[in-house]
Amino acid sequence: MVKLYVEGGARGSSFERDHCRDAFRKFFSSDPRLKDKLPRTVSCGGRKAAYDAFVTAVRNQKPGIVPILLVDSEIGVARNHTVWRHLQSRPGDNWEKPQGVSDDQAFLMVQVMETWFIADREAMQGFFGAHFRNAAIPMWPNLEEVPKHTVYDSLEKATADCGPRKYAKGRLSFDLLATVSPAKVEAASPHAKELLERLRNR
Repeated sequence: MVKLYVEGGARGSSFERDHCRDAFRKFFSSDPRLKDKLPRTVSCGGRKAAYDAFVTAVRNQKPGIVPILLVDSEIGVARNHTVWRHLQSRPGDNWEKPQGVSDDQAFLMVQVMETWFIADREAMQGFFGAHFRNAAIPMWPNLEEVPKHTVYDSLEKATADCGPRKYAKGRLSFDLLATVSPAKVEAASPHAKELLERLRNR
């Protein structure tokens, strides 16, 4: 079984972490190729907390359990960088790959989880309703190259007239994640595709 240590629920409340875990479960469950292969998601809060929890799991690994790390890349990923090289070289991280860990035990949401949302505009339209302004989000040819602040700004503009549903991180982001199509996400994000293929082929 895969145990997926995820960056999410950073405000620290048990309710928000439960909501994060449930959202990822629903996201993965909507992929028919993951039937009987769903990972067990561990919502860890901040990205460093996710890394620390992953390292602890690796050091105390139990038979039949494969720990995998999933965090935002925060910035673009250089073409010649593996995930671990990105995490080691990114300012503010400097994370080393634990001994005995393989390259396919760490994955990235590039550049942030919200990038996945933009890959499924139909889901966003259905989630935010009639006042969602799809035209406020450019049709970027490569979503993984869009800086995270640009992603956030575009979501704020597209949902500015959505009242209580105006986009904000936290519970609203997890509610939206639960509606997004894995097929559309992997079509737009090579790093997401790598994660999904890893889970399908375990």
